[in-house]
Amino acid sequence: MVSIFIFLTDSVLVLYRSYPGDPGLQDYLKAAIQDGLLPISTFVATLLQAARSTDLHIPATLDTLCRIALDAHYSSGKSPIGSVVPLSNSLIETINTLQDALALLRTAYSLPISHFHQLTTSVSELVVLLMSCISDLSDISTTQAMHLFAEANDLLSHYRLSQDVRQVLDAFVLSLSLLIDDDVKVAREDQLLHTTQFTLVKGDVLGPSSESDIITLGLLFNYMITNRAHEFGAGDSKNAVALLVANFRWSSWTPTVFYTQLLLSAFTCLSQSGSSSSLWKSFLLYAYGVCILQLPVLLSSFTEIVKAETSPNTDLSGALLAGLTALFQRSDILLAPGSQTISKDATSETPEDNSSTFAREFLQQLIKYNLLSPQHAAQLDPMVSNEVPPKWHVEAHDLGLDLAAYLESKLLQDNGNDNEAQIWIDMIVRDAGSHSIFSSHVLKRFATLGISLDVDALGQICKILHANENILDIVALHEPIADLIFYSAVLLEDYDCETVGDPQTAVSHLGNIVLFVQYASTRFKFENRDMTKNNRTVALGYLVDTDWTTRFPDRTPEEIKALFSWYGNLFSKDSEGIEDNMLRSTKPKTLLQITPALFPHVTTSWQSKKLETEVVMNGISYFNGPLLNWTLVGTIKALVKEIQVRQFIAPLHYEIIQALVQSPTCPKCVLVICAPYVMVLLSDKKRQPPVPPSFNIPAIRKTLADAIGLTGGGDSLMANFSGGLFWYSQVQQTLQKAFSMARSHKTAFLDIRRCLKTIPPIKFLQLLWTELVAAASQRELEACRRVATFVLASPQGATIPPLLPIFLHVVLPSLIASADMQQHPEQTIIVELMVAIISSVLNAAMQLEFSMRTVSGAVEDHLVLGESSTAMARRLAADLRRSRSSHVSRSILQRLSSSQVFVGSFPAFISEGT
Repeated sequence: MVSIFIFLTDSVLVLYRSYPGDPGLQDYLKAAIQDGLLPISTFVATLLQAARSTDLHIPATLDTLCRIALDAHYSSGKSPIGSVVPLSNSLIETINTLQDALALLRTAYSLPISHFHQLTTSVSELVVLLMSCISDLSDISTTQAMHLFAEANDLLSHYRLSQDVRQVLDAFVLSLSLLIDDDVKVAREDQLLHTTQFTLVKGDVLGPSSESDIITLGLLFNYMITNRAHEFGAGDSKNAVALLVANFRWSSWTPTVFYTQLLLSAFTCLSQSGSSSSLWKSFLLYAYGVCILQLPVLLSSFTEIVKAETSPNTDLSGALLAGLTALFQRSDILLAPGSQTISKDATSETPEDNSSTFAREFLQQLIKYNLLSPQHAAQLDPMVSNEVPPKWHVEAHDLGLDLAAYLESKLLQDNGNDNEAQIWIDMIVRDAGSHSIFSSHVLKRFATLGISLDVDALGQICKILHANENILDIVALHEPIADLIFYSAVLLEDYDCETVGDPQTAVSHLGNIVLFVQYASTRFKFENRDMTKNNRTVALGYLVDTDWTTRFPDRTPEEIKALFSWYGNLFSKDSEGIEDNMLRSTKPKTLLQITPALFPHVTTSWQSKKLETEVVMNGISYFNGPLLNWTLVGTIKALVKEIQVRQFIAPLHYEIIQALVQSPTCPKCVLVICAPYVMVLLSDKKRQPPVPPSFNIPAIRKTLADAIGLTGGGDSLMANFSGGLFWYSQVQQTLQKAFSMARSHKTAFLDIRRCLKTIPPIKFLQLLWTELVAAASQRELEACRRVATFVLASPQGATIPPLLPIFLHVVLPSLIASADMQQHPEQTIIVELMVAIISSVLNAAMQLEFSMRTVSGAVEDHLVLGESSTAMARRLAADLRRSRSSHVSRSILQRLSSSQVFVGSFPAFISEGT
């Protein structure tokens, strides 16, 4: 029956060659399809195969035939499988039809344009429909996969395809590359995925790669810790694992080398961490993600992925043991700092507890996650099995309580007594074994309490978190802080004080929730004003953006009414304090918004003699208590701004700031958030009299330094402040320090996000290039390659412009133009540097895409680097080819095109002469 359909279709198509566009033939085909005499799938397959003949290469004819097929499919109401492709079709048959469609697509773009027929549009629709019929490519041969890969890449490189076709072809190319990768891997048996045609092996383009290097992974680990609360940071489990897998594939290291460098890098970061050592302890030992990330668990997940991709003969356990052996051979340099940190932190219950070492805890975690056998661990540390849990773990077990619930009950006992809570906070921080459990419990409690509007319980937990940065950092390593902020904002948006029996207590707890959101948003640099989760969107603007205007015209009637009401109650001789009805009638959001305008209004009244100083200071005292101290961030900022506007001639402003900052009850997080603003005021040399004699600048500096945690007091604060203003020169110094560390083969640190908050991306990349050239001139090409790859191929989040496309398409052309004007020796160095960076960073970008699909199951259009690696490669290759008069462009293109491995990954660079 099928052969009859094919014969029928062929006959009509043969007639079309003699009578193109004949209405009778069109009507015949439409009727045959509509009456079921001719299946759509048979017509599509026969048409596409016949279209390979030049006899049918007439735009109007081909467009008419394609539209007949498309209209029939759309009117059938069926899915593409069962319509344009038979349900019984094998994968090979569907692939053959797709190849015919791709050939027709190429033909469509080569034929003359018809004003009445949009052939490219019709063929594009057919290609998209056929692509949707292919879900599993595992059964096609490597040869056919490579042929499809080359054909799809050629279409993407040489034709202006529609967005729909480009998207499906990009996804198709990525799927084929993964398939080809697997086949090549099986054929080579003992070669890992990262040494196949999609990576740059030693000696290819780059020259030999160092096998003793902690630059890359040191930068990566510092990146994970610094951005722990953001996407791809330590708290984003799956994506962080994807980063590690991508680095393994990119590095061209064997498992033994990679495990060794990973462990050495992580523990070197710890040894250099200084005041952040407790944070690094938690990262190295215990879970900091929802289900994957702690270093041992991260290694477990990493090992599973690599094991699935390598030969069964690959000994990953032996590779990890070799890495641990190398680590323990340097225990005096790398492991001792961790042990010393534990000794400093520990308040031991027994003498035996003091003998506990950081290395031993690490080995125990590796045993726990089946990464290391007890026998092998005992070879490294014979005492590894002698550890006993803390007594309070045993107590919780004896009471039949869950450890996390036990901890919460202790933290909140005696109604949240600060002294009792601090004792247990210190114990939690010291006992890294509780970090994962406690953090998971905190997230669950936030989710429950935020939705149920339990302001008392959530307020107490928020107070613990905003008052103790160590425990907040620990939670950030385990769970997404953004979720905690979201659930807090939900409660603040939904809660209503009007029906509360004790509004003063309720407002105090609400205040702690507000302070938590402000502190966490500031500490972890959250910038989004809206957060969405579980189909609910909450606004954070009024909580995070505390720079409210003090002008009355910008206030709503509700705010103006509340402002005068609070002003009259707080700043009058007959003030009776804050009554319950005031709290019930004023929404917390409104109160937060009007307080920045209260004090400028107060100072104006004081200057006009309408208010006495005693009345003003009495009103200020209300802001030192829990009812109003959560409004102080906006208030202090407004006062500092007023002083600057008045050119510092504002004596009462100084008095009020001092009274608020120096109050023993001023929340620590308020001081931390406001410290930069107050320090601008204190350090400004233009400050003029009259500054009240009672304004004690050294005391204020010391208060701020203590809140921030600087051990050197006020002098230390001034030194850090004067050297920490992150202007242009500081960005340059940061880059220079990172390169200096890299050239010394130490773990470098580079906070790209912070740099890009200070200077534009193009200026930052120009500074980066200056340092790259300086390092390359000292024959440090390997360090240049690793630092540049980290900077350009590390995801920075949605709020930061993607650097890689900007570098390749905007900055690089200007660098090439400058290089063309230089002398031969300097030009040679620059060409080598450019080739090394381009090849390395494009490969790193591709490996990140693969890894995100493997680990995270990310959708294809989630382009974390701005564009796909193949798209960037195509555009770069086209740009280099267009610059025919540039010697540097020709040299770069020749070097990249000569690399079989690089061209295998990016066919756009295939030499035009081949």
